[in-house]
Amino acid sequence: MAGSMMTSPSVTAAEEKSLTDKRLITLGINALARSHKMNYFGDGHRGAAMISAHMMCVDNKFDDPTASRIVDLFDKSWANTKLCEPFPAGDPVEKATEKVGKALAEGGGVLRQVGHDAIFAMHAIKAFRLLPETATPERVQGVCKLIKAFKPWRDVKPDADIDPPAFSDSKAAARFILKEASDAIDRFVGFGQGFAGHMLTFGQSLVEMASMGDVEWAESCRTAFRKYVTVTRLGPQKGDRIIKDHAFSKLRPDETQYWKTRSEKSLGLGHVFKYPYAYYDLIKRAKDPELEKEFEAKAWHLF
Repeated sequence: MAGSMMTSPSVTAAEEKSLTDKRLITLGINALARSHKMNYFGDGHRGAAMISAHMMCVDNKFDDPTASRIVDLFDKSWANTKLCEPFPAGDPVEKATEKVGKALAEGGGVLRQVGHDAIFAMHAIKAFRLLPETATPERVQGVCKLIKAFKPWRDVKPDADIDPPAFSDSKAAARFILKEASDAIDRFVGFGQGFAGHMLTFGQSLVEMASMGDVEWAESCRTAFRKYVTVTRLGPQKGDRIIKDHAFSKLRPDETQYWKTRSEKSLGLGHVFKYPYAYYDLIKRAKDPELEKEFEAKAWHLF
């Protein structure tokens, strides 16, 4: 990652140099692997957020001040907590990513808590590939336990007309996901934008897995994703929480000022990192200026 990485005072200069590029990935995979013992849902989000933040900065070539501010936010919130503590050293597990993929596929097409089993599986697979030395037995087992912890949620019969493109067709799939998310923003004004945001993160996780060559694991989630699109197209339901909309802003996550205006105590579950990571990735894959223009006009609702 670009930018000067802030580390705890106990880290030596040599260790700091070795951590600079991928430190957030290590912290994130530690959190994902440990969260099943803590708050699997909330803490799993925090782990994925750190991995998303790293990839967002690197993939989009964020400038040093922007990347440094993002790292600073993590250092002042989760980086030095029990959630992110190191794991014992160990030899990497053979076929670690395959174990994660199989744990995901065991879901059998059930929609589980807004697709977070797929979202977190993709982040773990990405982390193990970027830092193979982190794929130790404890971490791999922890991630698999996390994926299996998610419970069925609004597991409706999918609408027969909903048939997303193959996730390996990244351009077509990205366009489908972005359009669904754009429409969801309009439907859920006044009810928060979790449905639109998770359309981005759930859908992007499947495209990302397929692009890494894990087509089997991505497609194992097709039925669950079709169910999520079905639920989202219904719009707000009786009893859904009314949530105040974001104030209008022209600032976007690729600008330093966006992060400077964010309180150090308002990271929540880390959606502020995961939503834009998925969005920027899908926009690059979609190569559709008109769709990008449509989304950008309303993106302030989400970001």
